[in-house]
Amino acid sequence: MPEGDTVHQAARRLHEALAGETLTRSDLRVPKYATADLTGRTVLDVTPRGKHLLTRIEGGLTLHSHLRMDGSWKVYAPGERWRGGPAHQIRAILGNAHHTAVGYRLPVLELLRTADEDRAVGHLGPDLLGPDWDQDLAVRNLLADPARPLGEALLDQRNLAGIGNVYKAELCFLARVTPWLPVGELPEDIPVRLVAAAKRLLEANRDRPDRSTTGRRDPRLYVYGRAPRPCLRCGTPVRVTDQSPEPSTRQEPAQAPKEAPSAAPNARDRVTYWCPTCQEGPSPA
Repeated sequence: MPEGDTVHQAARRLHEALAGETLTRSDLRVPKYATADLTGRTVLDVTPRGKHLLTRIEGGLTLHSHLRMDGSWKVYAPGERWRGGPAHQIRAILGNAHHTAVGYRLPVLELLRTADEDRAVGHLGPDLLGPDWDQDLAVRNLLADPARPLGEALLDQRNLAGIGNVYKAELCFLARVTPWLPVGELPEDIPVRLVAAAKRLLEANRDRPDRSTTGRRDPRLYVYGRAPRPCLRCGTPVRVTDQSPEPSTRQEPAQAPKEAPSAAPNARDRVTYWCPTCQEGPSPA
């Protein structure tokens, strides 16, 4: 599931494969840009911004993409078989003499002027893995709407950029509060601790192929994807439901996957895992 750390990894792979090289192949498979031809231009860099990817290209152009739940970029060597998905899921191809980058299931893909990048990412809060990181501003943003449930506030990229559903659940567990607790009711020290923990976890995982919040290989996560298995702290069965104010509780089989199923960006990608014993505060009935 793409979050700030996995997007950072994708940007690094794309940068290593494309930056400084002239494009010999360009194919943007979305109607608006189907006739755009970037061949002959040099890729300058690939930069992550929160959960967004900015591929900057000679001539003042930027290819902006967002992975959301299902999207991915794969890099292939010449002659290597493409394994990222069926051809009809390909949205973008950028190739040079040494590598081909293929974007699969990209829900957001647009070509814009580099000078206009703020139109795509200017709304984002401080980036947990970016040079603009500002912990104090992130805490202030998080607390700006005291009535807002913590889980929603953490997912709002305008507050701080890079947290997705996995980190939302894990951070709330580590702070021992539920994602439904209004941010204004958090104990005074919790917001700073949450933001600092988010920074620490994303930095620890930005170079790891398998994300871990426990510091172990198995189990890698405290609550996310573990319903109804026992809580690692207290043994109570982990629960799962939606983040929405009036969620419909549901249980998963004992052999639930470590990552929740992919979904379009709607209520399903706001699924929440939590321990009803360890985490204090409101929770669904």
